[in-house]
Amino acid sequence: MTATTQREEFSATAGDGLLMAIELGRREWKVGFTTRLGQRIRRRTLPADTWDRLPEELAAAKERLNLPADAPVTSCYEAGRDGFWIHRYLTGLGVHNLVVDSSSIEVNRRARRAKTDLIDLEKLLSMLRRHLNGEKKVWHVVPIPSTQDEERRQPHRELWSLKRDRTRVINRITSLLATVGTYVKVDAKLPARLDRVLQWNGQPIPPQLRARVAREWENVALVTTQIHALERARRLELRQHADSAVTLVRRLLQLRGIGEHTAWLFVTERFAWRQFRNRREVGGITGLVGTPYRSGLLTHEQGISKAGNKRVRSMAVQIAWGWLTYQRQSAVTQWYIQRFARGGPVARKIGIVAVARRVVVDLWRYLDAGVIPAGAVLKDPVVATRSGSGGNRHGT
Repeated sequence: MTATTQREEFSATAGDGLLMAIELGRREWKVGFTTRLGQRIRRRTLPADTWDRLPEELAAAKERLNLPADAPVTSCYEAGRDGFWIHRYLTGLGVHNLVVDSSSIEVNRRARRAKTDLIDLEKLLSMLRRHLNGEKKVWHVVPIPSTQDEERRQPHRELWSLKRDRTRVINRITSLLATVGTYVKVDAKLPARLDRVLQWNGQPIPPQLRARVAREWENVALVTTQIHALERARRLELRQHADSAVTLVRRLLQLRGIGEHTAWLFVTERFAWRQFRNRREVGGITGLVGTPYRSGLLTHEQGISKAGNKRVRSMAVQIAWGWLTYQRQSAVTQWYIQRFARGGPVARKIGIVAVARRVVVDLWRYLDAGVIPAGAVLKDPVVATRSGSGGNRHGT
């Protein structure tokens, strides 16, 4: 078969659109083109730093498949490290793009399966074709935040990272001192008393170790300064701005048991830009729903799904414990006390996850429809005002 005959055989009709899938890598991108008719895939490899060649590849693919220059293009790629700038770039080119949750892509169930970028590329194109043909649950399409909503997530994510870095350095200092039999509290007073701290035999700490601990503490001081600066900037924004996201944060802060960090996290990661239709979607995106495994006589509970943002899920569990403390008369707290409080550690752990899910759903209803959680108590106006200015804060 000649190349000309092969080209005619795999040509698309004039009314067909172009399908494109991109398998992203740090060094290079694998790009595949085909149509809904199932033609042979046209594969191209682009260095990651030459992404601006995509319009040329689109034009060449349309010419190769005998498509008109104005044929519609639908593309997809997996959500990951590169974020959403590629989506915005493709949208600017007039491409209808889908960002896909990689964990929702079906795979072969064999214990050993081949996996390469080309195999993944073919899979993306196949599932894109099925999605456009009307198959509803072929994969999960990721909602795209606006540039402003994406920018709002940076401060609390940076705070999250800085606090983890500070904890890691403090734990390292504690471990270093433990190697010489010294067990002291690592706090702001440590630099002043470091010269007086003795090791296991009553001798001063060796000079090299003392110098290393001092340098590590300088890292703690620097990170702490950055944390305080971010928190001050966030409190200032809460006092001076009045856009929709800040308004939602203020409303959450009116509930006893909800603090600044929780309010900012929940609003910027979920409630400010995501549209939920029902409570199941709220629980599912938080990752606090069960995953039963039932087949014939086999029944097994695999635990919660842990889907979505781990920061939101972790914070939801934290505020669940705070909710039991600060909202003791609420319906959720009474439900937990009656059903789980008298159980063992396992029962209480299961119960607190259930409380976390119900609290998140209640918070969504509170922000979306103004429904105050049953039995919940609002903060006093003075306390709520202080919560927005760095004063007394209930909750995490």
